[in-house]
Amino acid sequence: MQEKLNNIVLIGPMGSGKTTVGRRLAESLKIEFFDADHEIIDKTGVSIDHIFDVEGEEGFRKRESSVLQELCNKPNIVLATGGGAVISEENRLLIKKTGSVIYLLSSVDQILRRTAKSKTRPLLENSTNRRKTISDIIDSRDPLYREVATIIINTNGKKLNEIIGEIRSHLAL
Repeated sequence: MQEKLNNIVLIGPMGSGKTTVGRRLAESLKIEFFDADHEIIDKTGVSIDHIFDVEGEEGFRKRESSVLQELCNKPNIVLATGGGAVISEENRLLIKKTGSVIYLLSSVDQILRRTAKSKTRPLLENSTNRRKTISDIIDSRDPLYREVATIIINTNGKKLNEIIGEIRSHLAL
């Protein structure tokens, strides 16, 4: 078995701050940052919404697994996964062995606020009740996030620098 890579992987629901926290954390550690969703967009040349429209969620999840496979093999990076990356057992196993996994725990209210103006959340696009949709997503994925997490950081009501500081102290960086 390949030795565990020294990566930091951020997991959590959409709007939990994975990209923002990941980018700032990587800057502070002076290492590279990758966002799995942005990598998919770069590779396909189209939006995630478009992939969902054309290939459905299943097509998107296949692309996501392929990109994760590639990114998890890079050494010494900070990686923000898509909110649903943990749905696949294969992805969960891959994420677990790639380094420290940080679950950014966020309340439904916080996610509602953060995604209120977003037009790029396919799972919220046609939702008539965003609160229920977000709540259902969190309820179904929370056990999966917890299964792979090495550290759980509650982000509710915290400023970005506080979250970064907490992660760094947990990882003794």
